[in-house]
Amino acid sequence: MFDRVFVNAIDADGNPLNLAVKDGRFASIGSQRIEARAEEVIDLKGHLVLPGFVDGHIHLDKSFVGDGWRPHRSAASLRERLAIEKQELARARPIAERADALIRQAASFGTIAMRSHVDVDATTGLTNLHAVMEAREKWRGLVDIELVAFPQAGVVSCPGTADILDAAAREGAQVVGGIDPTTLDGDADGQLDIVFGIAGKRGVKIDIHLHEPDQQGIDQLHRIAARTKASGLHGRVTVSHAYALGDVAPDVVDRVASALADAGVSIMTNAPGDRAFPPILRLRAAGVRVFTGNDNIQDAWWPYGNGDMLQRAMLIGYRSGFYTDDELRVALHMSTDAGAAVLGHDAYGLKAGHDATFVIVKAANAAAAVAAVPAERTIVRSGKFWGDTSRLQFESGQAGHHHGVAISTAA
Repeated sequence: MFDRVFVNAIDADGNPLNLAVKDGRFASIGSQRIEARAEEVIDLKGHLVLPGFVDGHIHLDKSFVGDGWRPHRSAASLRERLAIEKQELARARPIAERADALIRQAASFGTIAMRSHVDVDATTGLTNLHAVMEAREKWRGLVDIELVAFPQAGVVSCPGTADILDAAAREGAQVVGGIDPTTLDGDADGQLDIVFGIAGKRGVKIDIHLHEPDQQGIDQLHRIAARTKASGLHGRVTVSHAYALGDVAPDVVDRVASALADAGVSIMTNAPGDRAFPPILRLRAAGVRVFTGNDNIQDAWWPYGNGDMLQRAMLIGYRSGFYTDDELRVALHMSTDAGAAVLGHDAYGLKAGHDATFVIVKAANAAAAVAAVPAERTIVRSGKFWGDTSRLQFESGQAGHHHGVAISTAA
């Protein structure tokens, strides 16, 4: 007997979909008839079912969500931007409160997992990390949050930060970060020695912010790919942003893409509004995993964002010139399966045996959902509606026939 059966849904292609849940997991999922007794049958009225969203790059410690609007302040340099950020954050609500507010907002849109970069350096120590860990604990079991120890101020150029990065990994950060090894630190090999050294010592993954442009950025990507391959870290290294991939000729992209794919280095892009960014389809064709995240949300870096990963998929498609259904589904894949793979969620997605967590939206198919970003969402977690009002539009039925599905409820 199933605990609950959802009928009259549609899948990513717009085809009929029926989902049976037992003990919080999918017992059956597909267009096939479900011949079994169930405690409850729920009619989804032709709505689209999508897997929960994955935000592959967010900064929970920086956002002002939950604190009030802060007008953006211009900066002439990176160092000035960092100084402004410290000033603004010093008079903001505690990090744990703001992080909790942003997690809650993202979860309300259907995000079930995220990778959050958290600032650590010789001046802030592990304060931000501990605060975000506090917020993470409140959401355990609802939103899986992987933490990156992020050296925003540099590694080599900020003495003492290497030790803090190591301490962060020792205390539970699952990923060690890096940032612009040449332009910020002035010592690419020195920074990468530290980052890859910590990863090897602590058994953590790597995620490096790379804003360096043109050939300099390409050289950095080759350097990171070579280090990854030599270290045996296939599938455990990410380069975030990698703007240089959008600056250079296609043949240059193809050569570095081959090196990245061979080393198993993933690329994260949020398709920023004011910068060239990686050619997604070209990288995917070469075998590179490309995923996405919201990055900064309403903070000292930029005023945009709300935590909605379906909206982020739309922005990926919009900025990439994706028009066909297949291309729009690539944008969705970057916001779901690709991110889940990077975070190591092997049992993710709409498959029998997996956790019965999904998002219900009103759309004709997945491409239509990406293009239009329906605001109304209903979230099911482990087979149960999440939120007091989310299930009101769907009926709990008795025995009947729906889209060729014959189901009987328990007596």
